Amino acid sequence: MLGRLATMADQTTSVEPAGSAAAPEYGADYYKHSCGIPYERNDHWLGFFGDIADGIVRSLRPTSVLDAGCAMGFLVEALHARGVDAWGVDVSEYAISQVHESVRERCSVASLAQPLDRRYDLIVSIEVLEHIPPAEIDAVIANLCGATDRLLLSTSPEDFGEATHLNVQAPEAWSAALAREGFLRDLELDFSFITPWATFYTRREEPLAETVRAYDRSLWRLRREAAEVRRALIAEQERAARIEAGEGDEAPRLQRELDSRDEEILRLRDLLIGKDAELGAAHGRIAELDAHSRAFAHAAQRLQARVPGAMRLGGAALRRLQGRRGQSGD
Repeated sequence: MLGRLATMADQTTSVEPAGSAAAPEYGADYYKHSCGIPYERNDHWLGFFGDIADGIVRSLRPTSVLDAGCAMGFLVEALHARGVDAWGVDVSEYAISQVHESVRERCSVASLAQPLDRRYDLIVSIEVLEHIPPAEIDAVIANLCGATDRLLLSTSPEDFGEATHLNVQAPEAWSAALAREGFLRDLELDFSFITPWATFYTRREEPLAETVRAYDRSLWRLRREAAEVRRALIAEQERAARIEAGEGDEAPRLQRELDSRDEEILRLRDLLIGKDAELGAAHGRIAELDAHSRAFAHAAQRLQARVPGAMRLGGAALRRLQGRRGQSGD
């Protein structure tokens, strides 16, 4: 059973252990059954990480990237295909064994609790930190922050029922832990196309007043947005209640619009029925004329056969008849 989130004493409290459990196994069974859609090389996951790669390149234009917890290397593969010097590490030997040959040499088995061997322009870690054993989490954060100045992090703040989620924390817990390393949340860039809780952190040294200014500006914008949405929702609920109760001038106007549309629908239906009837009559008349012309042509052919002297006259009549049939068929 996973423990609950630890209470934070202040903003600089480190990420505390959420519970203890045996280290999970990340083998074939895990990737087949524990990721919703089986985690394998298929259109869903290739498309998902392709979209993430597009967003990263578009927003951050990185020169080198480490995917910390790369699993089967799909993001490494997608970034590499887009011209980024991308690398990956993961604790699962099985996952690394499934990496595509195009980036196989760029992905390796390693624990994030061990120092990284180089620096990167950007480190990405998507749904990984909640899997880190609590005793290792501070070392992992220090290692990530020691190898970059830009960190794109997504770690679930919920889903406590997942057996491998050893260290689920609220977003502010991770922000506080990263602030100790000199990393602050970027309040302008939005990475919610990855997950609703995906956050971009950068190493910054700035006066406290500027940090407060940025956070307060973001908070005020979100409050205004929430207030406007709430007002609009309340107004629509009140309008719906008035319409349902038949009050005000909204109901008569809407009813008039509905009546007008019903009338137009009936008119167009009658018009369609009339046109169908005209079309049927025209087809019938064409069939009748065609039958007459065929009978006349047959009679002319018999007349030619019986009266040799009438061949030229009958032939001319037959040609005229065939010409009329051709016109009636157009």
